[in-house]
Amino acid sequence: MSESSYTHGTSATVLLGDTVGASLDRAVAAWPDREALVDVPSGRRWTYAQFGADVEELAQALVAGGVTKGDRVGIWAVNCPEWVLVQYATARVGAIMVNINPAYRTHEAEYVLGQAGISLLFASVSHRTSDYRAMVEQVRGRCPELREVVYIGDPSWEALLRRGSAGAPYERLSCDDPINIQYTSGTTGFPKGATLSHHNILNNGYFVGELIAYTEQDRICIPVPFYHCFGMVMGNLAATSHGACMVIPAPSFDPKATLEAVQQERCTSLYGVPTMFIAELNLPDFATYDLSTLRTGIMAGSSCPVEVMKRVVAEMHMEEVAICYGMTETSPVSLQTRRDDDMEHRTETVGRVLPHLEVKVVDPATGSTQPRGTAGELCTRGYSVMLGYWNEPEKTAEAVDAGRWMHTGDLAVMREDGYVEIVGRIKDMIIRGGENIYPREIEEFLYAHPGIRDVQVVGVPHEKYGEEVLACVIPRDPAAPPTLEDLRAFCRDRLAHYKIPSRLRILDSFPMTVSGKVRKVELREKYGL
Repeated sequence: MSESSYTHGTSATVLLGDTVGASLDRAVAAWPDREALVDVPSGRRWTYAQFGADVEELAQALVAGGVTKGDRVGIWAVNCPEWVLVQYATARVGAIMVNINPAYRTHEAEYVLGQAGISLLFASVSHRTSDYRAMVEQVRGRCPELREVVYIGDPSWEALLRRGSAGAPYERLSCDDPINIQYTSGTTGFPKGATLSHHNILNNGYFVGELIAYTEQDRICIPVPFYHCFGMVMGNLAATSHGACMVIPAPSFDPKATLEAVQQERCTSLYGVPTMFIAELNLPDFATYDLSTLRTGIMAGSSCPVEVMKRVVAEMHMEEVAICYGMTETSPVSLQTRRDDDMEHRTETVGRVLPHLEVKVVDPATGSTQPRGTAGELCTRGYSVMLGYWNEPEKTAEAVDAGRWMHTGDLAVMREDGYVEIVGRIKDMIIRGGENIYPREIEEFLYAHPGIRDVQVVGVPHEKYGEEVLACVIPRDPAAPPTLEDLRAFCRDRLAHYKIPSRLRILDSFPMTVSGKVRKVELREKYGL
């Protein structure tokens, strides 16, 4: 009989029992003269001593302004050094930082400001087509708890700092206190505010960094957004818990700026979702960048195509790159590949369980643990599971069961060796004439087609079979895209007949979330007619 799809991460390294502020204090004491933060666009740099001093200055200003433990402080901004200062300063005073997606508009921002009860908001002035000042003024009157707005790069930032005076005492904090609310992007209704503690995010950032062997010698290029766990936990907290340097290449993702930052700052690690790495690899002058200092990095956020992963290892010198799997509600990472894994494990799986965590794969209908090798819903339990959705106990109970297992909604298969393959989302699974089809499998196969640069597979309604397979393709040569006949011939005799796409759409780009995930729901809605 096959072993059950359950595993847990043992470790001789103990969990951290610190607050985020105490962890930063240790880094400042250990590495005062090492660089902590570099903002490439502005040229500003901080050593750990300088960064610690600026965090303290901002924390004291927050206290002087009446911010106390448990108050919600919002940040609606693109990547910049001030974002990082706010992250650590709010943690020091015990305020709960609320991350607001920079892509939000007035309707969404008003909901978050009200639902979280934000009393102080930090915001960018503007970025590209977003005028944050104008949007704040539109909604401010409808958010009675919002008493102050501070704009980054504006006199209001300096005015806030001038209020502080050194030496004001902080309230006593516990590592189990809530420290962060992140709104998860839902496909229906309003987003939910995943509430995370010091213990949740500090340990997750620390152990992610441990598994890719970060030290104070590392320099991490972080082009992923700070408002998401990928940036602020896997990036910032992984860095400061190891004395590494955080490098900001641009306010928002720019492939050219990212590679320039790696080259200029001699980065050893680079982060990104697969679409970011694809954009970098496809730059016309990609081969001219000196990326030889890279050794590692993280690819996460969505399924990582095998061919892309192979190019990242071979052409970007990231021999130790890790794939991470997680979700906001689990702080975020629960599975990660290891430095000594072979290429097959680092391209075909999302790794194995992190230290001090548990994962299992269950039958979505019955909740019973599946045998290894059988698909089911992936569940996670341990220090990383969120405290709950902010002020939404019913939705919390739907996601976290009585045993404190977080139900991810992802379909997974646990191998005999404990490594996990993600085969799709429960809601993305295509059921054609009673056959279960996992889009990821077809996407991986189609990436090998010479005429395809990128592909997404979705199920769309079909009168006879219930659903049929639609392939949405970005061609390598827009002037000569593959036809449906080409695609079907490529698949014939290599994929089961029911998995072969029966429909094809040629696109210039995919609809994306700000964090780089393809919005499959939009592809289904738009092209499923």
